[in-house]
Amino acid sequence: MKTIFRALLPALFLISHCNAQSSAPPFPSKPVTIVVAYAPGGLGDVLARRLAEKLSIRTKQTFVVENKPGATGALATRYVAKSKPDGYILLLGQTGEMAINPIVNKDVGYDANKDFRPVALIGDAPLILAAPGSSSYRTLPEFIKLAKAKPGSMTYASSGSGTPGHLAAASLAQDMNINMAHAPYKGAGQAMTDLLGGHVDIFFSSAPAVIPYIESKTLRALAVSSEKRMAILPEVHTVSEDAIKGFNFTLWGGIFAPAGTPDSVANYLNAEINEILKDPSFSGPLEKDGLFIKMNSQAEFMEFIKRETIKYSKLLKTFEIKND
Repeated sequence: MKTIFRALLPALFLISHCNAQSSAPPFPSKPVTIVVAYAPGGLGDVLARRLAEKLSIRTKQTFVVENKPGATGALATRYVAKSKPDGYILLLGQTGEMAINPIVNKDVGYDANKDFRPVALIGDAPLILAAPGSSSYRTLPEFIKLAKAKPGSMTYASSGSGTPGHLAAASLAQDMNINMAHAPYKGAGQAMTDLLGGHVDIFFSSAPAVIPYIESKTLRALAVSSEKRMAILPEVHTVSEDAIKGFNFTLWGGIFAPAGTPDSVANYLNAEINEILKDPSFSGPLEKDGLFIKMNSQAEFMEFIKRETIKYSKLLKTFEIKND
C-alpha cells in the first residue's frame, strides 16, 4: 500500500499544482494603475489616458491613470520600480526617465535596465524645429546660412539640459559647424513663451505644443526631427532631408512593468496593447497629432530601448552633460 501511495505522489502533486493555478484569479481581476511621471496634459499623460480607456473596454476591468510629477520623472519611476511585480501598477515610461536620466544622474534612484520589464512601445513623436513667425528665415537651410554668417548671434531654446530637444539642437549645431548659444529653461512652457516673443531663435518642440501656433502663423516650422515627414505637416522637410542624413530625435512612450512581473501578465498586456494600436479610433487621433504608432513585441521594445540608450549615452558624453 505504501509503495502504491509513493508511486502516486508525483501525480497527486501535479493535480494539486494544476488546481492551485486554476484557482488563481485571471489577470486583471482588479483595477490597474498606469503611473505617469509628469503633470496632466503632456505626451505621456495623453497616451496613458487613451490607452487606459481602451484597455478598460477590452479587459472589462478598470485601468486608471495616476500622475506623479517630480524630480524630472524620477519620483514616479522609483515608485513603480519598487511596486509589487504583479501587473497592477505600471509605468508610462518615456525617453527622459528611461534612456537619459539614468545616464545623466547616477543617483536617480532606479536602474532602468534592471528594475523594469518593457511591455510594449506605444509610439514616438517627432520634434518640430520651430522659429518665430516674423523671422527672416523660412527653411532650415536659410537658418543655417544665416547662423553661419553671424556666428554666435543665434540662440536655441530647450526645456532643460540633456533633454531630447537640447541634444537635437546641439547635434545640429555641431554637425553643421554652427556657433549657437544654448538657452535652457525649466520646462517647455517658458521656452515657448520666449520663442513666441522672439527672444530665442529656434526651439525643438513637441508637436502638440507647437502645431496650434504654426497653424496661426505665429510660429514657423523649419523642419521635423524624425526620418519621415509628419502627416499633419507634409510640406515640412525633415532635418535628414535638408541637412544631416539619418538625423532622428523623437519623444517616445511605452508601458513598463516592475522587474519580475510574470510572463503571463506581460505577454497578455503586450497582446492587448498591440490590438489597441491596430484600432483606428485609437491610432488615428494620435497620428493626426504627429505620433508614429509602432506595434511591437517585448523583444523589439527592449532592442529599441537599447539603441536609444546607446545613442543618448554617446551624445551626453560628447556634449559633457552631467546632473546639475
